[in-house]
Amino acid sequence: MSDLTELTVAAASELIARKKLSPVELVRALLDRIERVEPKVRAWARLLPEVALAEARRLEELQVKGEFCGPLHGVPIGLKDIIFTAGVETAAGSEVLAGFVPGYDATVTARLKAAGAIILGKTVTTEFAMFEPGPTRNPWNPEHTPGGSSSGSAAAVAARMCPAAFGSQTAGSILRPASYCGIVGLKPTYGRVSRHGVVPVSWTLDHVGPMTRTVADAALLLKVVAGPDPKDPTTLLAPVDDYPAAVGRGAGGLRVGVPDRFFSELADDESRRAYEAALTTLRELGLLIRPVRLPEAFEPLRDAHRTIMYAEAAAFHRDWFKKRPDDYRPRTRRIIRAGLLTSAPLYLRAQQVRTEAVRAMGRLFEEVDVLVTPTTPGPAPRGLDWTGDPAFNQPFSAVGFPAITVPAGLSGSGLPLGVQFVARPFDEATLFRVAAAFEAATGLSLKPPV
Repeated sequence: MSDLTELTVAAASELIARKKLSPVELVRALLDRIERVEPKVRAWARLLPEVALAEARRLEELQVKGEFCGPLHGVPIGLKDIIFTAGVETAAGSEVLAGFVPGYDATVTARLKAAGAIILGKTVTTEFAMFEPGPTRNPWNPEHTPGGSSSGSAAAVAARMCPAAFGSQTAGSILRPASYCGIVGLKPTYGRVSRHGVVPVSWTLDHVGPMTRTVADAALLLKVVAGPDPKDPTTLLAPVDDYPAAVGRGAGGLRVGVPDRFFSELADDESRRAYEAALTTLRELGLLIRPVRLPEAFEPLRDAHRTIMYAEAAAFHRDWFKKRPDDYRPRTRRIIRAGLLTSAPLYLRAQQVRTEAVRAMGRLFEEVDVLVTPTTPGPAPRGLDWTGDPAFNQPFSAVGFPAITVPAGLSGSGLPLGVQFVARPFDEATLFRVAAAFEAATGLSLKPPV
């Protein structure tokens, strides 16, 4: 391939394994691309060109000897700037943590490195991965938000500055920016991927996951980083499946649930049309489409999620906020102040509502294998002072079920639209089967005009 920046993770990995591509050559191509595109997109909080090239040279020496670290040997990756990287500033898009340099790698970082990945840099996040936007622009139209909070990760992958990046999601921070930027985003099951070494928003709601340009790449990256971690007691002992193998298994005969309300009511006309076209494609693939009734617990779940998120964010920031309230930006200050005013009974009731919703949603998945919805109510909104509405992703963050977004086309204004698939807990394999089948059937490979 003449343009190395178009390579997916899987393609780059295969070429490197066959000694048809040098890790140094790939890193240099991406750095050249970044030099051209980054001034327009502003996806990177900090780049590590010298470090990345030095690691690429080391991995190239191993490659020449026929020695490979793992499935990501020589593949450059971006990390959201809340994920610790030893010796590299992790500021979380904030003044409060400006200059903070962790002395150890997050578990996700360590597992990526052990698999041979090269950390190309830290991508922009909204302040503390909440709602105060960073400087990143949507590569499809710089006057529109890229989404958040994993803004830089989504924009960098879409703009071909790296083949993959990692983000985090507490409400809609992987799926929404991935959809707005026209890429694949995966929010794994809560407890599937360690959050050790990741600056938290909400301990009981945070997820870490990959953002890529193909479903196969998301599957490959999940297999690398998934699994229990003694440093994160929320990770569970559920077996890690062969996710890349699931991508090629097909999805015919699987049951797809279409929710009876909420999503269709809030989606705009263009998102609704893209969604209906997606349902037609799934039927043609041999999947069984059936209407399902969302449980009554679904409605109060959004308020419960907000209460939990705000209270837990306030608990984490309490000491810093007492000393440095003016170093927080307005939206973040409002969240922390609201969280500090949350009473214990209200917080506990929100957790009860959430538990009820988890059980009710679990019963729903006795009827279907996946749910399908639009990923967002519409394409990326115009303006950079808001990151968009997470309403369609928030419920599945609250219950911790795995979800993936796949491109579903472009709006009339040329902005990406996505479709979201949701599965039962720890059934990412089924999620990959359906998402990959849909991706292959549509043949969409969206590339922004930057």
